[in-house]
This record gives sequence, structure tokens and C-alpha cells, in this order.
Amino acid sequence: MRTVVVDGPASIRVDTRPDPALTGPDGVIVAVRAAGICGSDLHFYEGDYPMAEPVALGHEAVGTVVEAGPEVRTVKVGDEVLVSSVAGCGACPGCATNDPVMCYSGLTIFGGGVLPGAQSDLLAVHAADFQVRKIPEGISTEQALLLTDNLATGWAAAQRADIPYGGTVAVIGLGAVGLCALRSALVQGAATVFAIDRVEGRLQRAAQWGGTPITAPATEAVLAATGGRGADAVIDAVGTDASMTDALSAVRPGGTVSVVGVHDLQPFPFPALMSLIRSITLRMTTAPVQRTWPELIPLLQSGRLDVEGIFTTTLPLDEAAKAYATAAARSGDDVKVLLTP
Repeated sequence: MRTVVVDGPASIRVDTRPDPALTGPDGVIVAVRAAGICGSDLHFYEGDYPMAEPVALGHEAVGTVVEAGPEVRTVKVGDEVLVSSVAGCGACPGCATNDPVMCYSGLTIFGGGVLPGAQSDLLAVHAADFQVRKIPEGISTEQALLLTDNLATGWAAAQRADIPYGGTVAVIGLGAVGLCALRSALVQGAATVFAIDRVEGRLQRAAQWGGTPITAPATEAVLAATGGRGADAVIDAVGTDASMTDALSAVRPGGTVSVVGVHDLQPFPFPALMSLIRSITLRMTTAPVQRTWPELIPLLQSGRLDVEGIFTTTLPLDEAAKAYATAAARSGDDVKVLLTP
């Protein structure tokens, strides 16, 4: 099978590797029909994380079950499925909460060097009854792919931001997760969502979807727009020192900062005294993907939550190097790239 591999900064290739075998009687093999490039994949591509050996990339996949172990109950061969990007053992009390982050064995993520990469022809998935879901009626391929990670992340970011009904929210970073967080915040009751980025095209896109565009950095503009008070909640979908500092400065006293952007491996100089004096709540979240599905799927099916237009570019798997270069450019025209094996 083919699989996308990174072996150094900006060095992407498509390898041919042996087809995967079932991980056990509770596992499935999925023939991948579509895979997404996530902002967190770019940390490997841009050299933020050390690699002892090449890493097979990707943690967002939908496809067809082509083999299933005898203990798999919820899906069968031939089913079209989506795969949670975040995985747990599926059998412990933590996983019983439908949040793989709570797995007693520790969460794992596809395409991070431990589990196989989803940007492949085939993907072996363990504990399939926990990790995999049959794509529900009325859910498109792009919606299903967003349910594997980005939409679940944006939704959880908004939930953990303590958004008051009619409140003000600032979303920093208008990539796929940030745009999902913007739309989630509006559905969850925000009256105003300040949409913050440096890229003009992304600001314009957010404005079309109900955001109030602000060019980063945001603190002064958010304070000016709120009469000096600050936003009730700030969602940071970037996760750099600059964006987290901006978020903590732009939130009102007693407000909440919800961080879902993936930071690098360097320590963050946390402004502890300022945050203490202003009674700031800080939450940092890896998406509880499976837990979000019962909430998000009906909202997508009903049309109340609209995620059309987040995928902007589609390329074949063999053009993965071009796809990663496109994603890394972070332009206004190219928000999220879909790969088609």
C-alpha cells in the first residue's frame, strides 16, 4: 500500500509499505477514501518535533471497512466509516465516558509515530467499536472527515470556553479548527465572535460566516470593541507563545481562555500573576472526539451547524508533497486540504 511519510523538515514522500494486518479480534482494516491534512501534521513537516525515523502521517480518515475481526459488533465489511483521530483502548472506565483522552492506558493519535498514519491506502484500527463509526445518513464525506478531528476540536473548544448566551467570544487563528470553533461558538449562544488572523483572505472568509474580523494581534482591538472589558471567552486555535499571550490579555476578568492550538516543545512563559489577579480560567483541550458525535451529527444533519467551505483543496495521495506545501503556506485561498487515495 501507499502511505505518506515525513522524514525531515519539508520532506514529504509517498512510500510503498506492506498492507496492514488486523491488530486483533476487535480490529478492522479501512480502505481510506479521503484523508485530511491537519494543522498539527504541519508540526512534523515544519521540523517542530524531533524524529528518530520517518513518520507515517495523518489522523483524519474516512473509508470502507474491508476486513473486520470476529469481536467487532458495530460495523461490518462494506460499511462506510469515519475513524476518530484520538484513540483509546476502548475497554477501560475512562473510555466508557466516550472520551479517549481519559483512557487509563493513555491516549494515542494516528499518524504520530505510534499508530499508523491515516494518509494511506489502508488503515488498521484497533478497538474498532470504540474508534470507528458508520457514517450516518445525510453526512457528506467532508462532514465525516471533519468529525474525525477538526469539528470535534472546535466544538469542544467552544464548550470549554464557558460562553455565556449572548456573550462575546474571540477566536484566534482561522484555519480549519478556528473556523469550526467560530461556527460552534455561534451555535452555542455567542452573539459576537471576533475572528482573528493575519491572513486577509481568512478574515474575509470568517466575516462571510458571521465573524467580526480583526487582524492579529488582537488585544487592543478586542478591548476597544468591548469598552475596555475584554471578551467573555477566547479560543486559541494557534497555540504559539504569541497567540496564548494575546488570548490571556484579551479575555475579560473572570473570563475563560480555551486553548486547542498545538504548541511546540518549548516552555510557555505563562503570565501567572496577571492571570491570578484577573481570575482567569485556562483550559487546554485534546478533543474528546467520540463524545462529540451524538451532539454534532444531529446538528449537521439538521443544517443548524454548517461546515461547508472549510475544505478548499483536493489533491490525490500521490501529490502529498504539493498538498503539504499548500497547507503550510496558510493562504487565504487554501484553508484545508483533502487527500484522495
